[in-house]
Amino acid sequence: MYLRLGLVPTTIASSADAAEKFLKTYDHIFASRPHHEASQYLAYGQKNMIFAKYGVYWRNMRKLCTVHLLSNHKIHSFQSMRKQEVELLIESLKEEARDRVALDLSAKITSLNANLTCLMVFGKKYMDEDLDKRGFKAVVQEVVRLSTAPNLGDIFPLIGVIDLHGLTRKLKDLSKVFDEFLEKIIDEHVEDHDRKQTKDFVDTMMDIMESGEAEFQFDRCNIKAILLDMLFAVMDTTASSVEWILTELLRHPEVMKKLRKELQEVVGLERMVEESDLENLNYLDMVVKECMRMHPVAPLFYHESMEDCVGDDLHIPKGSRILVNCYDVQRDPNVWPEPDKFLPDRFLESSIDFFVLQISVYLVLS
Repeated sequence: MYLRLGLVPTTIASSADAAEKFLKTYDHIFASRPHHEASQYLAYGQKNMIFAKYGVYWRNMRKLCTVHLLSNHKIHSFQSMRKQEVELLIESLKEEARDRVALDLSAKITSLNANLTCLMVFGKKYMDEDLDKRGFKAVVQEVVRLSTAPNLGDIFPLIGVIDLHGLTRKLKDLSKVFDEFLEKIIDEHVEDHDRKQTKDFVDTMMDIMESGEAEFQFDRCNIKAILLDMLFAVMDTTASSVEWILTELLRHPEVMKKLRKELQEVVGLERMVEESDLENLNYLDMVVKECMRMHPVAPLFYHESMEDCVGDDLHIPKGSRILVNCYDVQRDPNVWPEPDKFLPDRFLESSIDFFVLQISVYLVLS
C-alpha cells in the first residue's frame, strides 16, 4: 500500500511476502532509518543503534555492541546475578501468596527488568528517586511513549520547529534528566574503575573509549546513546512480552497444562528453572515464539530507502519510508494457518519457524 504522510512518500508492508522483500531481498536498499525527531533529543542526534542511519557508523557501532557487550561470554558473566534477582522475585510472590494479598504482576516484572538491566548495564540497582522524582520506571515508560507517539516533525520538518503538540518540550525535559543521570553514572565508573572486579557495560565502553580501538569517534555521547538503547529496548519490551505470555496461558488452560507437565518432567518440583534447562524445554520455546508472533514487541517500524528501488513490481524512489506492519505480517494467512488462534504446536517441526525468528530478532537488533 502506498500513501503520503505529510511530505514523505510511504509504502506499507502488511504481508509476509512484502516484508521479506524489504527486509531480506532488498535489505541493502532499505536498511537505513528515517529522520526521527525524538531520537534527535534522546539519542544525541541519532547516535544510538536503533535509530542511527545505515552506514559506516552504524556497522561499526553494531560490531562494537555484538563483540563487546552482547557476546555469549559477556552475557554468561551475569548469569548468577540474573538467577539471584529471579529468586528474589519468586520469594516475593510466595510471600504475598501466603498473605493472600492482591499483587500487580506487571509492576513486579517491570521492576525485575529494571533491576536486571541496571545491574548489567550500570553495575548496581538504582532507586526510583535516583533518576527523577517521577520515578525511574515511570520516566523510562514516558520516554518509550513519546518515542513512539506520532510526531508532525517527522513528516513536516518545518512544523517540528513550531512544536504544535508540545512533544519537543517534553523530549528536551526528559533528555536533560537522562543526560544528568548518565553523566553521574559515568563519573562514578571513572572513580571506581580500577577497584572493580566484574565489569559492567559502562566499564567495557569506557575501556574502548580510552583505548581508542573503536574505528570511529567514540566519546561520552556515544556511550550515553547506547546506554539509553539498552534501557529502553529491554525494560519495556520484555515486560510486555511476559505479560502477553501469561495472558495467553490464562486464556488457554490446555496449553498451561501441557507446559506445566513439561516443566515437571524436565525440571521437577524441587528446584527453580535454570538457564541451562531452557534448551530442553521445547514446548516452552514454542509458547514464547507463538506469543511473539501474535503480540510483536514493535507492531510497526520504519525504514528508509537509500536509493531508487525498481524490481519485483516495486518502484520506490530514494528517500521513501517503508512502514512494516509486523502485526499483520505475523498474522498473514498465507504463512500462518489459523493466524488468530494461539497454537504453539504450529512450531513443531515447522519450516516457518525461521521467519518468526527472523522478524523478531530483526526488531530487537536492527
